[in-house]
Amino acid sequence: MRSVARAADVLEALATGAQGAGMSVTDLAAACGLSKSAAFATLYTLRQYGLVADDGEGMNRRYRLGMALARLGARAQDQLSLRDVARPVLVELTAATGMNSRLAVPDNGQAVVVDQVSNQDRIQVDLRMGSRELPHCTGLGKALLAEMPDTEVAALVDRVGLPHRTSHTITDLPTLLAHLKTVRELGYAVDDEEDADGVFCIGGALRDHTGACVGAISITSLKRDLPAWKYQELGRQVRDAAERISRDLGHTP
Repeated sequence: MRSVARAADVLEALATGAQGAGMSVTDLAAACGLSKSAAFATLYTLRQYGLVADDGEGMNRRYRLGMALARLGARAQDQLSLRDVARPVLVELTAATGMNSRLAVPDNGQAVVVDQVSNQDRIQVDLRMGSRELPHCTGLGKALLAEMPDTEVAALVDRVGLPHRTSHTITDLPTLLAHLKTVRELGYAVDDEEDADGVFCIGGALRDHTGACVGAISITSLKRDLPAWKYQELGRQVRDAAERISRDLGHTP
């Protein structure tokens, strides 16, 4: 186990090196707290498997990450399911908040629900798998919308409009753009009876290892006269859950 941990430390150290520069045995030994002989032995073994590559000769030899890691990384992504990663976090989020939680992916400007966890309340909000959430008036939709630059938001609005759903729905572009700025600052989006009277939803965006937005999660429930501070508490819970899923997808803030 010690040798595996040592190899992992060496790979992590190489990952922090400057692009194209590589690291010497001496540099790696110092970075990992190893002797030069231990560092060299580890590098030699990793090199045999293509996990490390080297350039130069003698004192000028420098080591960098090997291309075998790119192949393994691609396979890891292929084996990764957004639903599988998100599901246990959604279960915990529902248990913690007592509210229905959902997972959605972006599709043609809307949020398509692909998984959900029910809170098992006797009175349920009408939520369906595969349903499409409007981008401008739902927690899931606004969480995804906030990940887009304003120019793309404006282009989407020009294409699909801002349909009026309730008296609380945002129906003009300047107000929507100002609202999305707040969403980006908070890290979560609130639908306060904007899509359906008496129902609220709080959403948070998900990012993968490239930093791209790949989906969003939300909690939904009947409003029941929630105080303003409760929205903030729930928002932080959704944001933290979204960040946890994003980390599991390989995202590094």
